Amino acid sequence: MNPVIKWCTPVPAGLLTGVFNMIVFLYLCGNNQQSDRPVKVHTDLKQFNARNPVVTIGVFDGVHKGHHRILNRLVHKANQERGESVVITLWPHPRLVLKKDIDNLKLLNTLDEKEILLEQKGLDHLVILPFNQEVSNMSACEFIEQILVNKIGVQHLLIGHDHHFGKGRKGNFNDLKSCSVKYDFELERMEAEKIGEVKVSSTVIRSALVDGRLEEANEYLGYEYFMIGHVTGGHRIGKRIGFPTANIEVSYPYKLIPGDGVYAIRANVQGKWYHGMLNIGYRPTIDSHGHRKSIEAHLFDFNNDIYDHNIMIHFVKRIRDEQKFSHVDELVEQLKKDKERARAILQEDSR
Repeated sequence: MNPVIKWCTPVPAGLLTGVFNMIVFLYLCGNNQQSDRPVKVHTDLKQFNARNPVVTIGVFDGVHKGHHRILNRLVHKANQERGESVVITLWPHPRLVLKKDIDNLKLLNTLDEKEILLEQKGLDHLVILPFNQEVSNMSACEFIEQILVNKIGVQHLLIGHDHHFGKGRKGNFNDLKSCSVKYDFELERMEAEKIGEVKVSSTVIRSALVDGRLEEANEYLGYEYFMIGHVTGGHRIGKRIGFPTANIEVSYPYKLIPGDGVYAIRANVQGKWYHGMLNIGYRPTIDSHGHRKSIEAHLFDFNNDIYDHNIMIHFVKRIRDEQKFSHVDELVEQLKKDKERARAILQEDSR
């Protein structure tokens, strides 16, 4: 069973007003390593101050098990050195600024989601560094001098096994090693986190989600993949056939939506959790000429009107492909089977 995200730190202000208008909480079951003191979040470095900073830097899309390995080591090293742990994450995603293959860009997390996930790791400081053309044009050593040394005061830099940064991502481990000698800080490179023979990475997880290999993706993430959306109006066809659905729109255009199909889900609406099932696809039985992909969730034992509300969806297990049936009655019979299967999956997963 993967940890269920229930939110145990206050949601950032932008997400708070746009999603639940309330404080939602997150916990990651036994993996919750939240510190007794809240992480300090910085959106600029003008007033930054940290004791003996132990630093890592990256995009951290997904905040997955590969990242967990680095973050756990970061916190341990900071404690060992009686220093403070510092994570620098870049936003917006570099490809958006560099206008590189934007049409194919899909991210596992929005900024708010990533911030909440990172805050669970017991960090002292989280720096959300604005990525812009000026930053993109810095060489690796220029970045180290101007940002890590002059503004952060880095004493120990921890990087992933395949980490490259600086202009054109040309800065490799040997370049960083030379910089560490020049500016007198320790440099440490972590080995990749492997599950079986697979090196865990954001790319591997994105591919698994798009291909419908949800359980594999969740295993690499270390939690159930989730998204936050807004419930919009529909044609109420589901209600007429006995399966009322919430039509969900995801506002962030680069958020990755899992591959088409039917899923067993958990949903949070107005602070309460419900079991349900969800379809992603083109509704071929209802709309044979459909060209617009839809996301529709049917929540079990739920009759409230949640139009214009926000909803958080956790993807637990993929049940089947989307199918086209010759008649709506056949669709209804299949939905009954899907509901039974989803209930069984969710009950088993909750044990």
